[in-house]
Amino acid sequence: MNVTLIPVTPFQQNCTLLVCDATKRAAVVDPGGDIDRIAGEIERQGATLEKIFLTHGHLDHCGGAGALAQKYSVPIEGPHPDDAFWIDQLQAQSARFGFPEPQPFTPDRWLGDGDTVTFGDVTLDVLHCPGHTPGHVVFFSADERLASVGDVLFAGSIGRTDFPRGNHADLIASIRDKLWPLGDDVTFIPGHGPVSTFGQERQTNPYVADAVLARSAV
Repeated sequence: MNVTLIPVTPFQQNCTLLVCDATKRAAVVDPGGDIDRIAGEIERQGATLEKIFLTHGHLDHCGGAGALAQKYSVPIEGPHPDDAFWIDQLQAQSARFGFPEPQPFTPDRWLGDGDTVTFGDVTLDVLHCPGHTPGHVVFFSADERLASVGDVLFAGSIGRTDFPRGNHADLIASIRDKLWPLGDDVTFIPGHGPVSTFGQERQTNPYVADAVLARSAV
């Protein structure tokens, strides 16, 4: 699987193009905006877009999903239905932050913990990881040892929980109980900033390193 990060929107959100090596079929994760830039990369790689995957319903992650789905006539899968209220507010979110008016959409498929999504010959596992938003999901490739974690975890930080229906305890539990068991060798793509590995974050992340969580449990 070929992986290309495409930072989009003024928030520099890591939209990600995933291309199946065998079939050149592709999926886009979190097209927050800048559709022409995303389309240009799809065409540059000679890929055929098959699906759009969403980690959660915040504007910078899904603001361009409706337009991209319409452009390529492809389905949108994700996030978990608990984020429907965010997607319903997409136009209000855009107006608040001065973003272009988005194309409204309803996901063609809501996702839950334990589901899988596919494109080409690639299968990704779905993990429901609430905390940043209640319906946040993570996409994981066991074969590639790669996770697309949205705004759950960052290199050296964790997702904000001060938005409506955010929950700090849920976020910590999602990282500790859902992400860490996947393995220290897993590379993750965060919603913003550089990639890292779960092992690196377990050693050094000031919020969720093993030593930090051990102290907080005492």
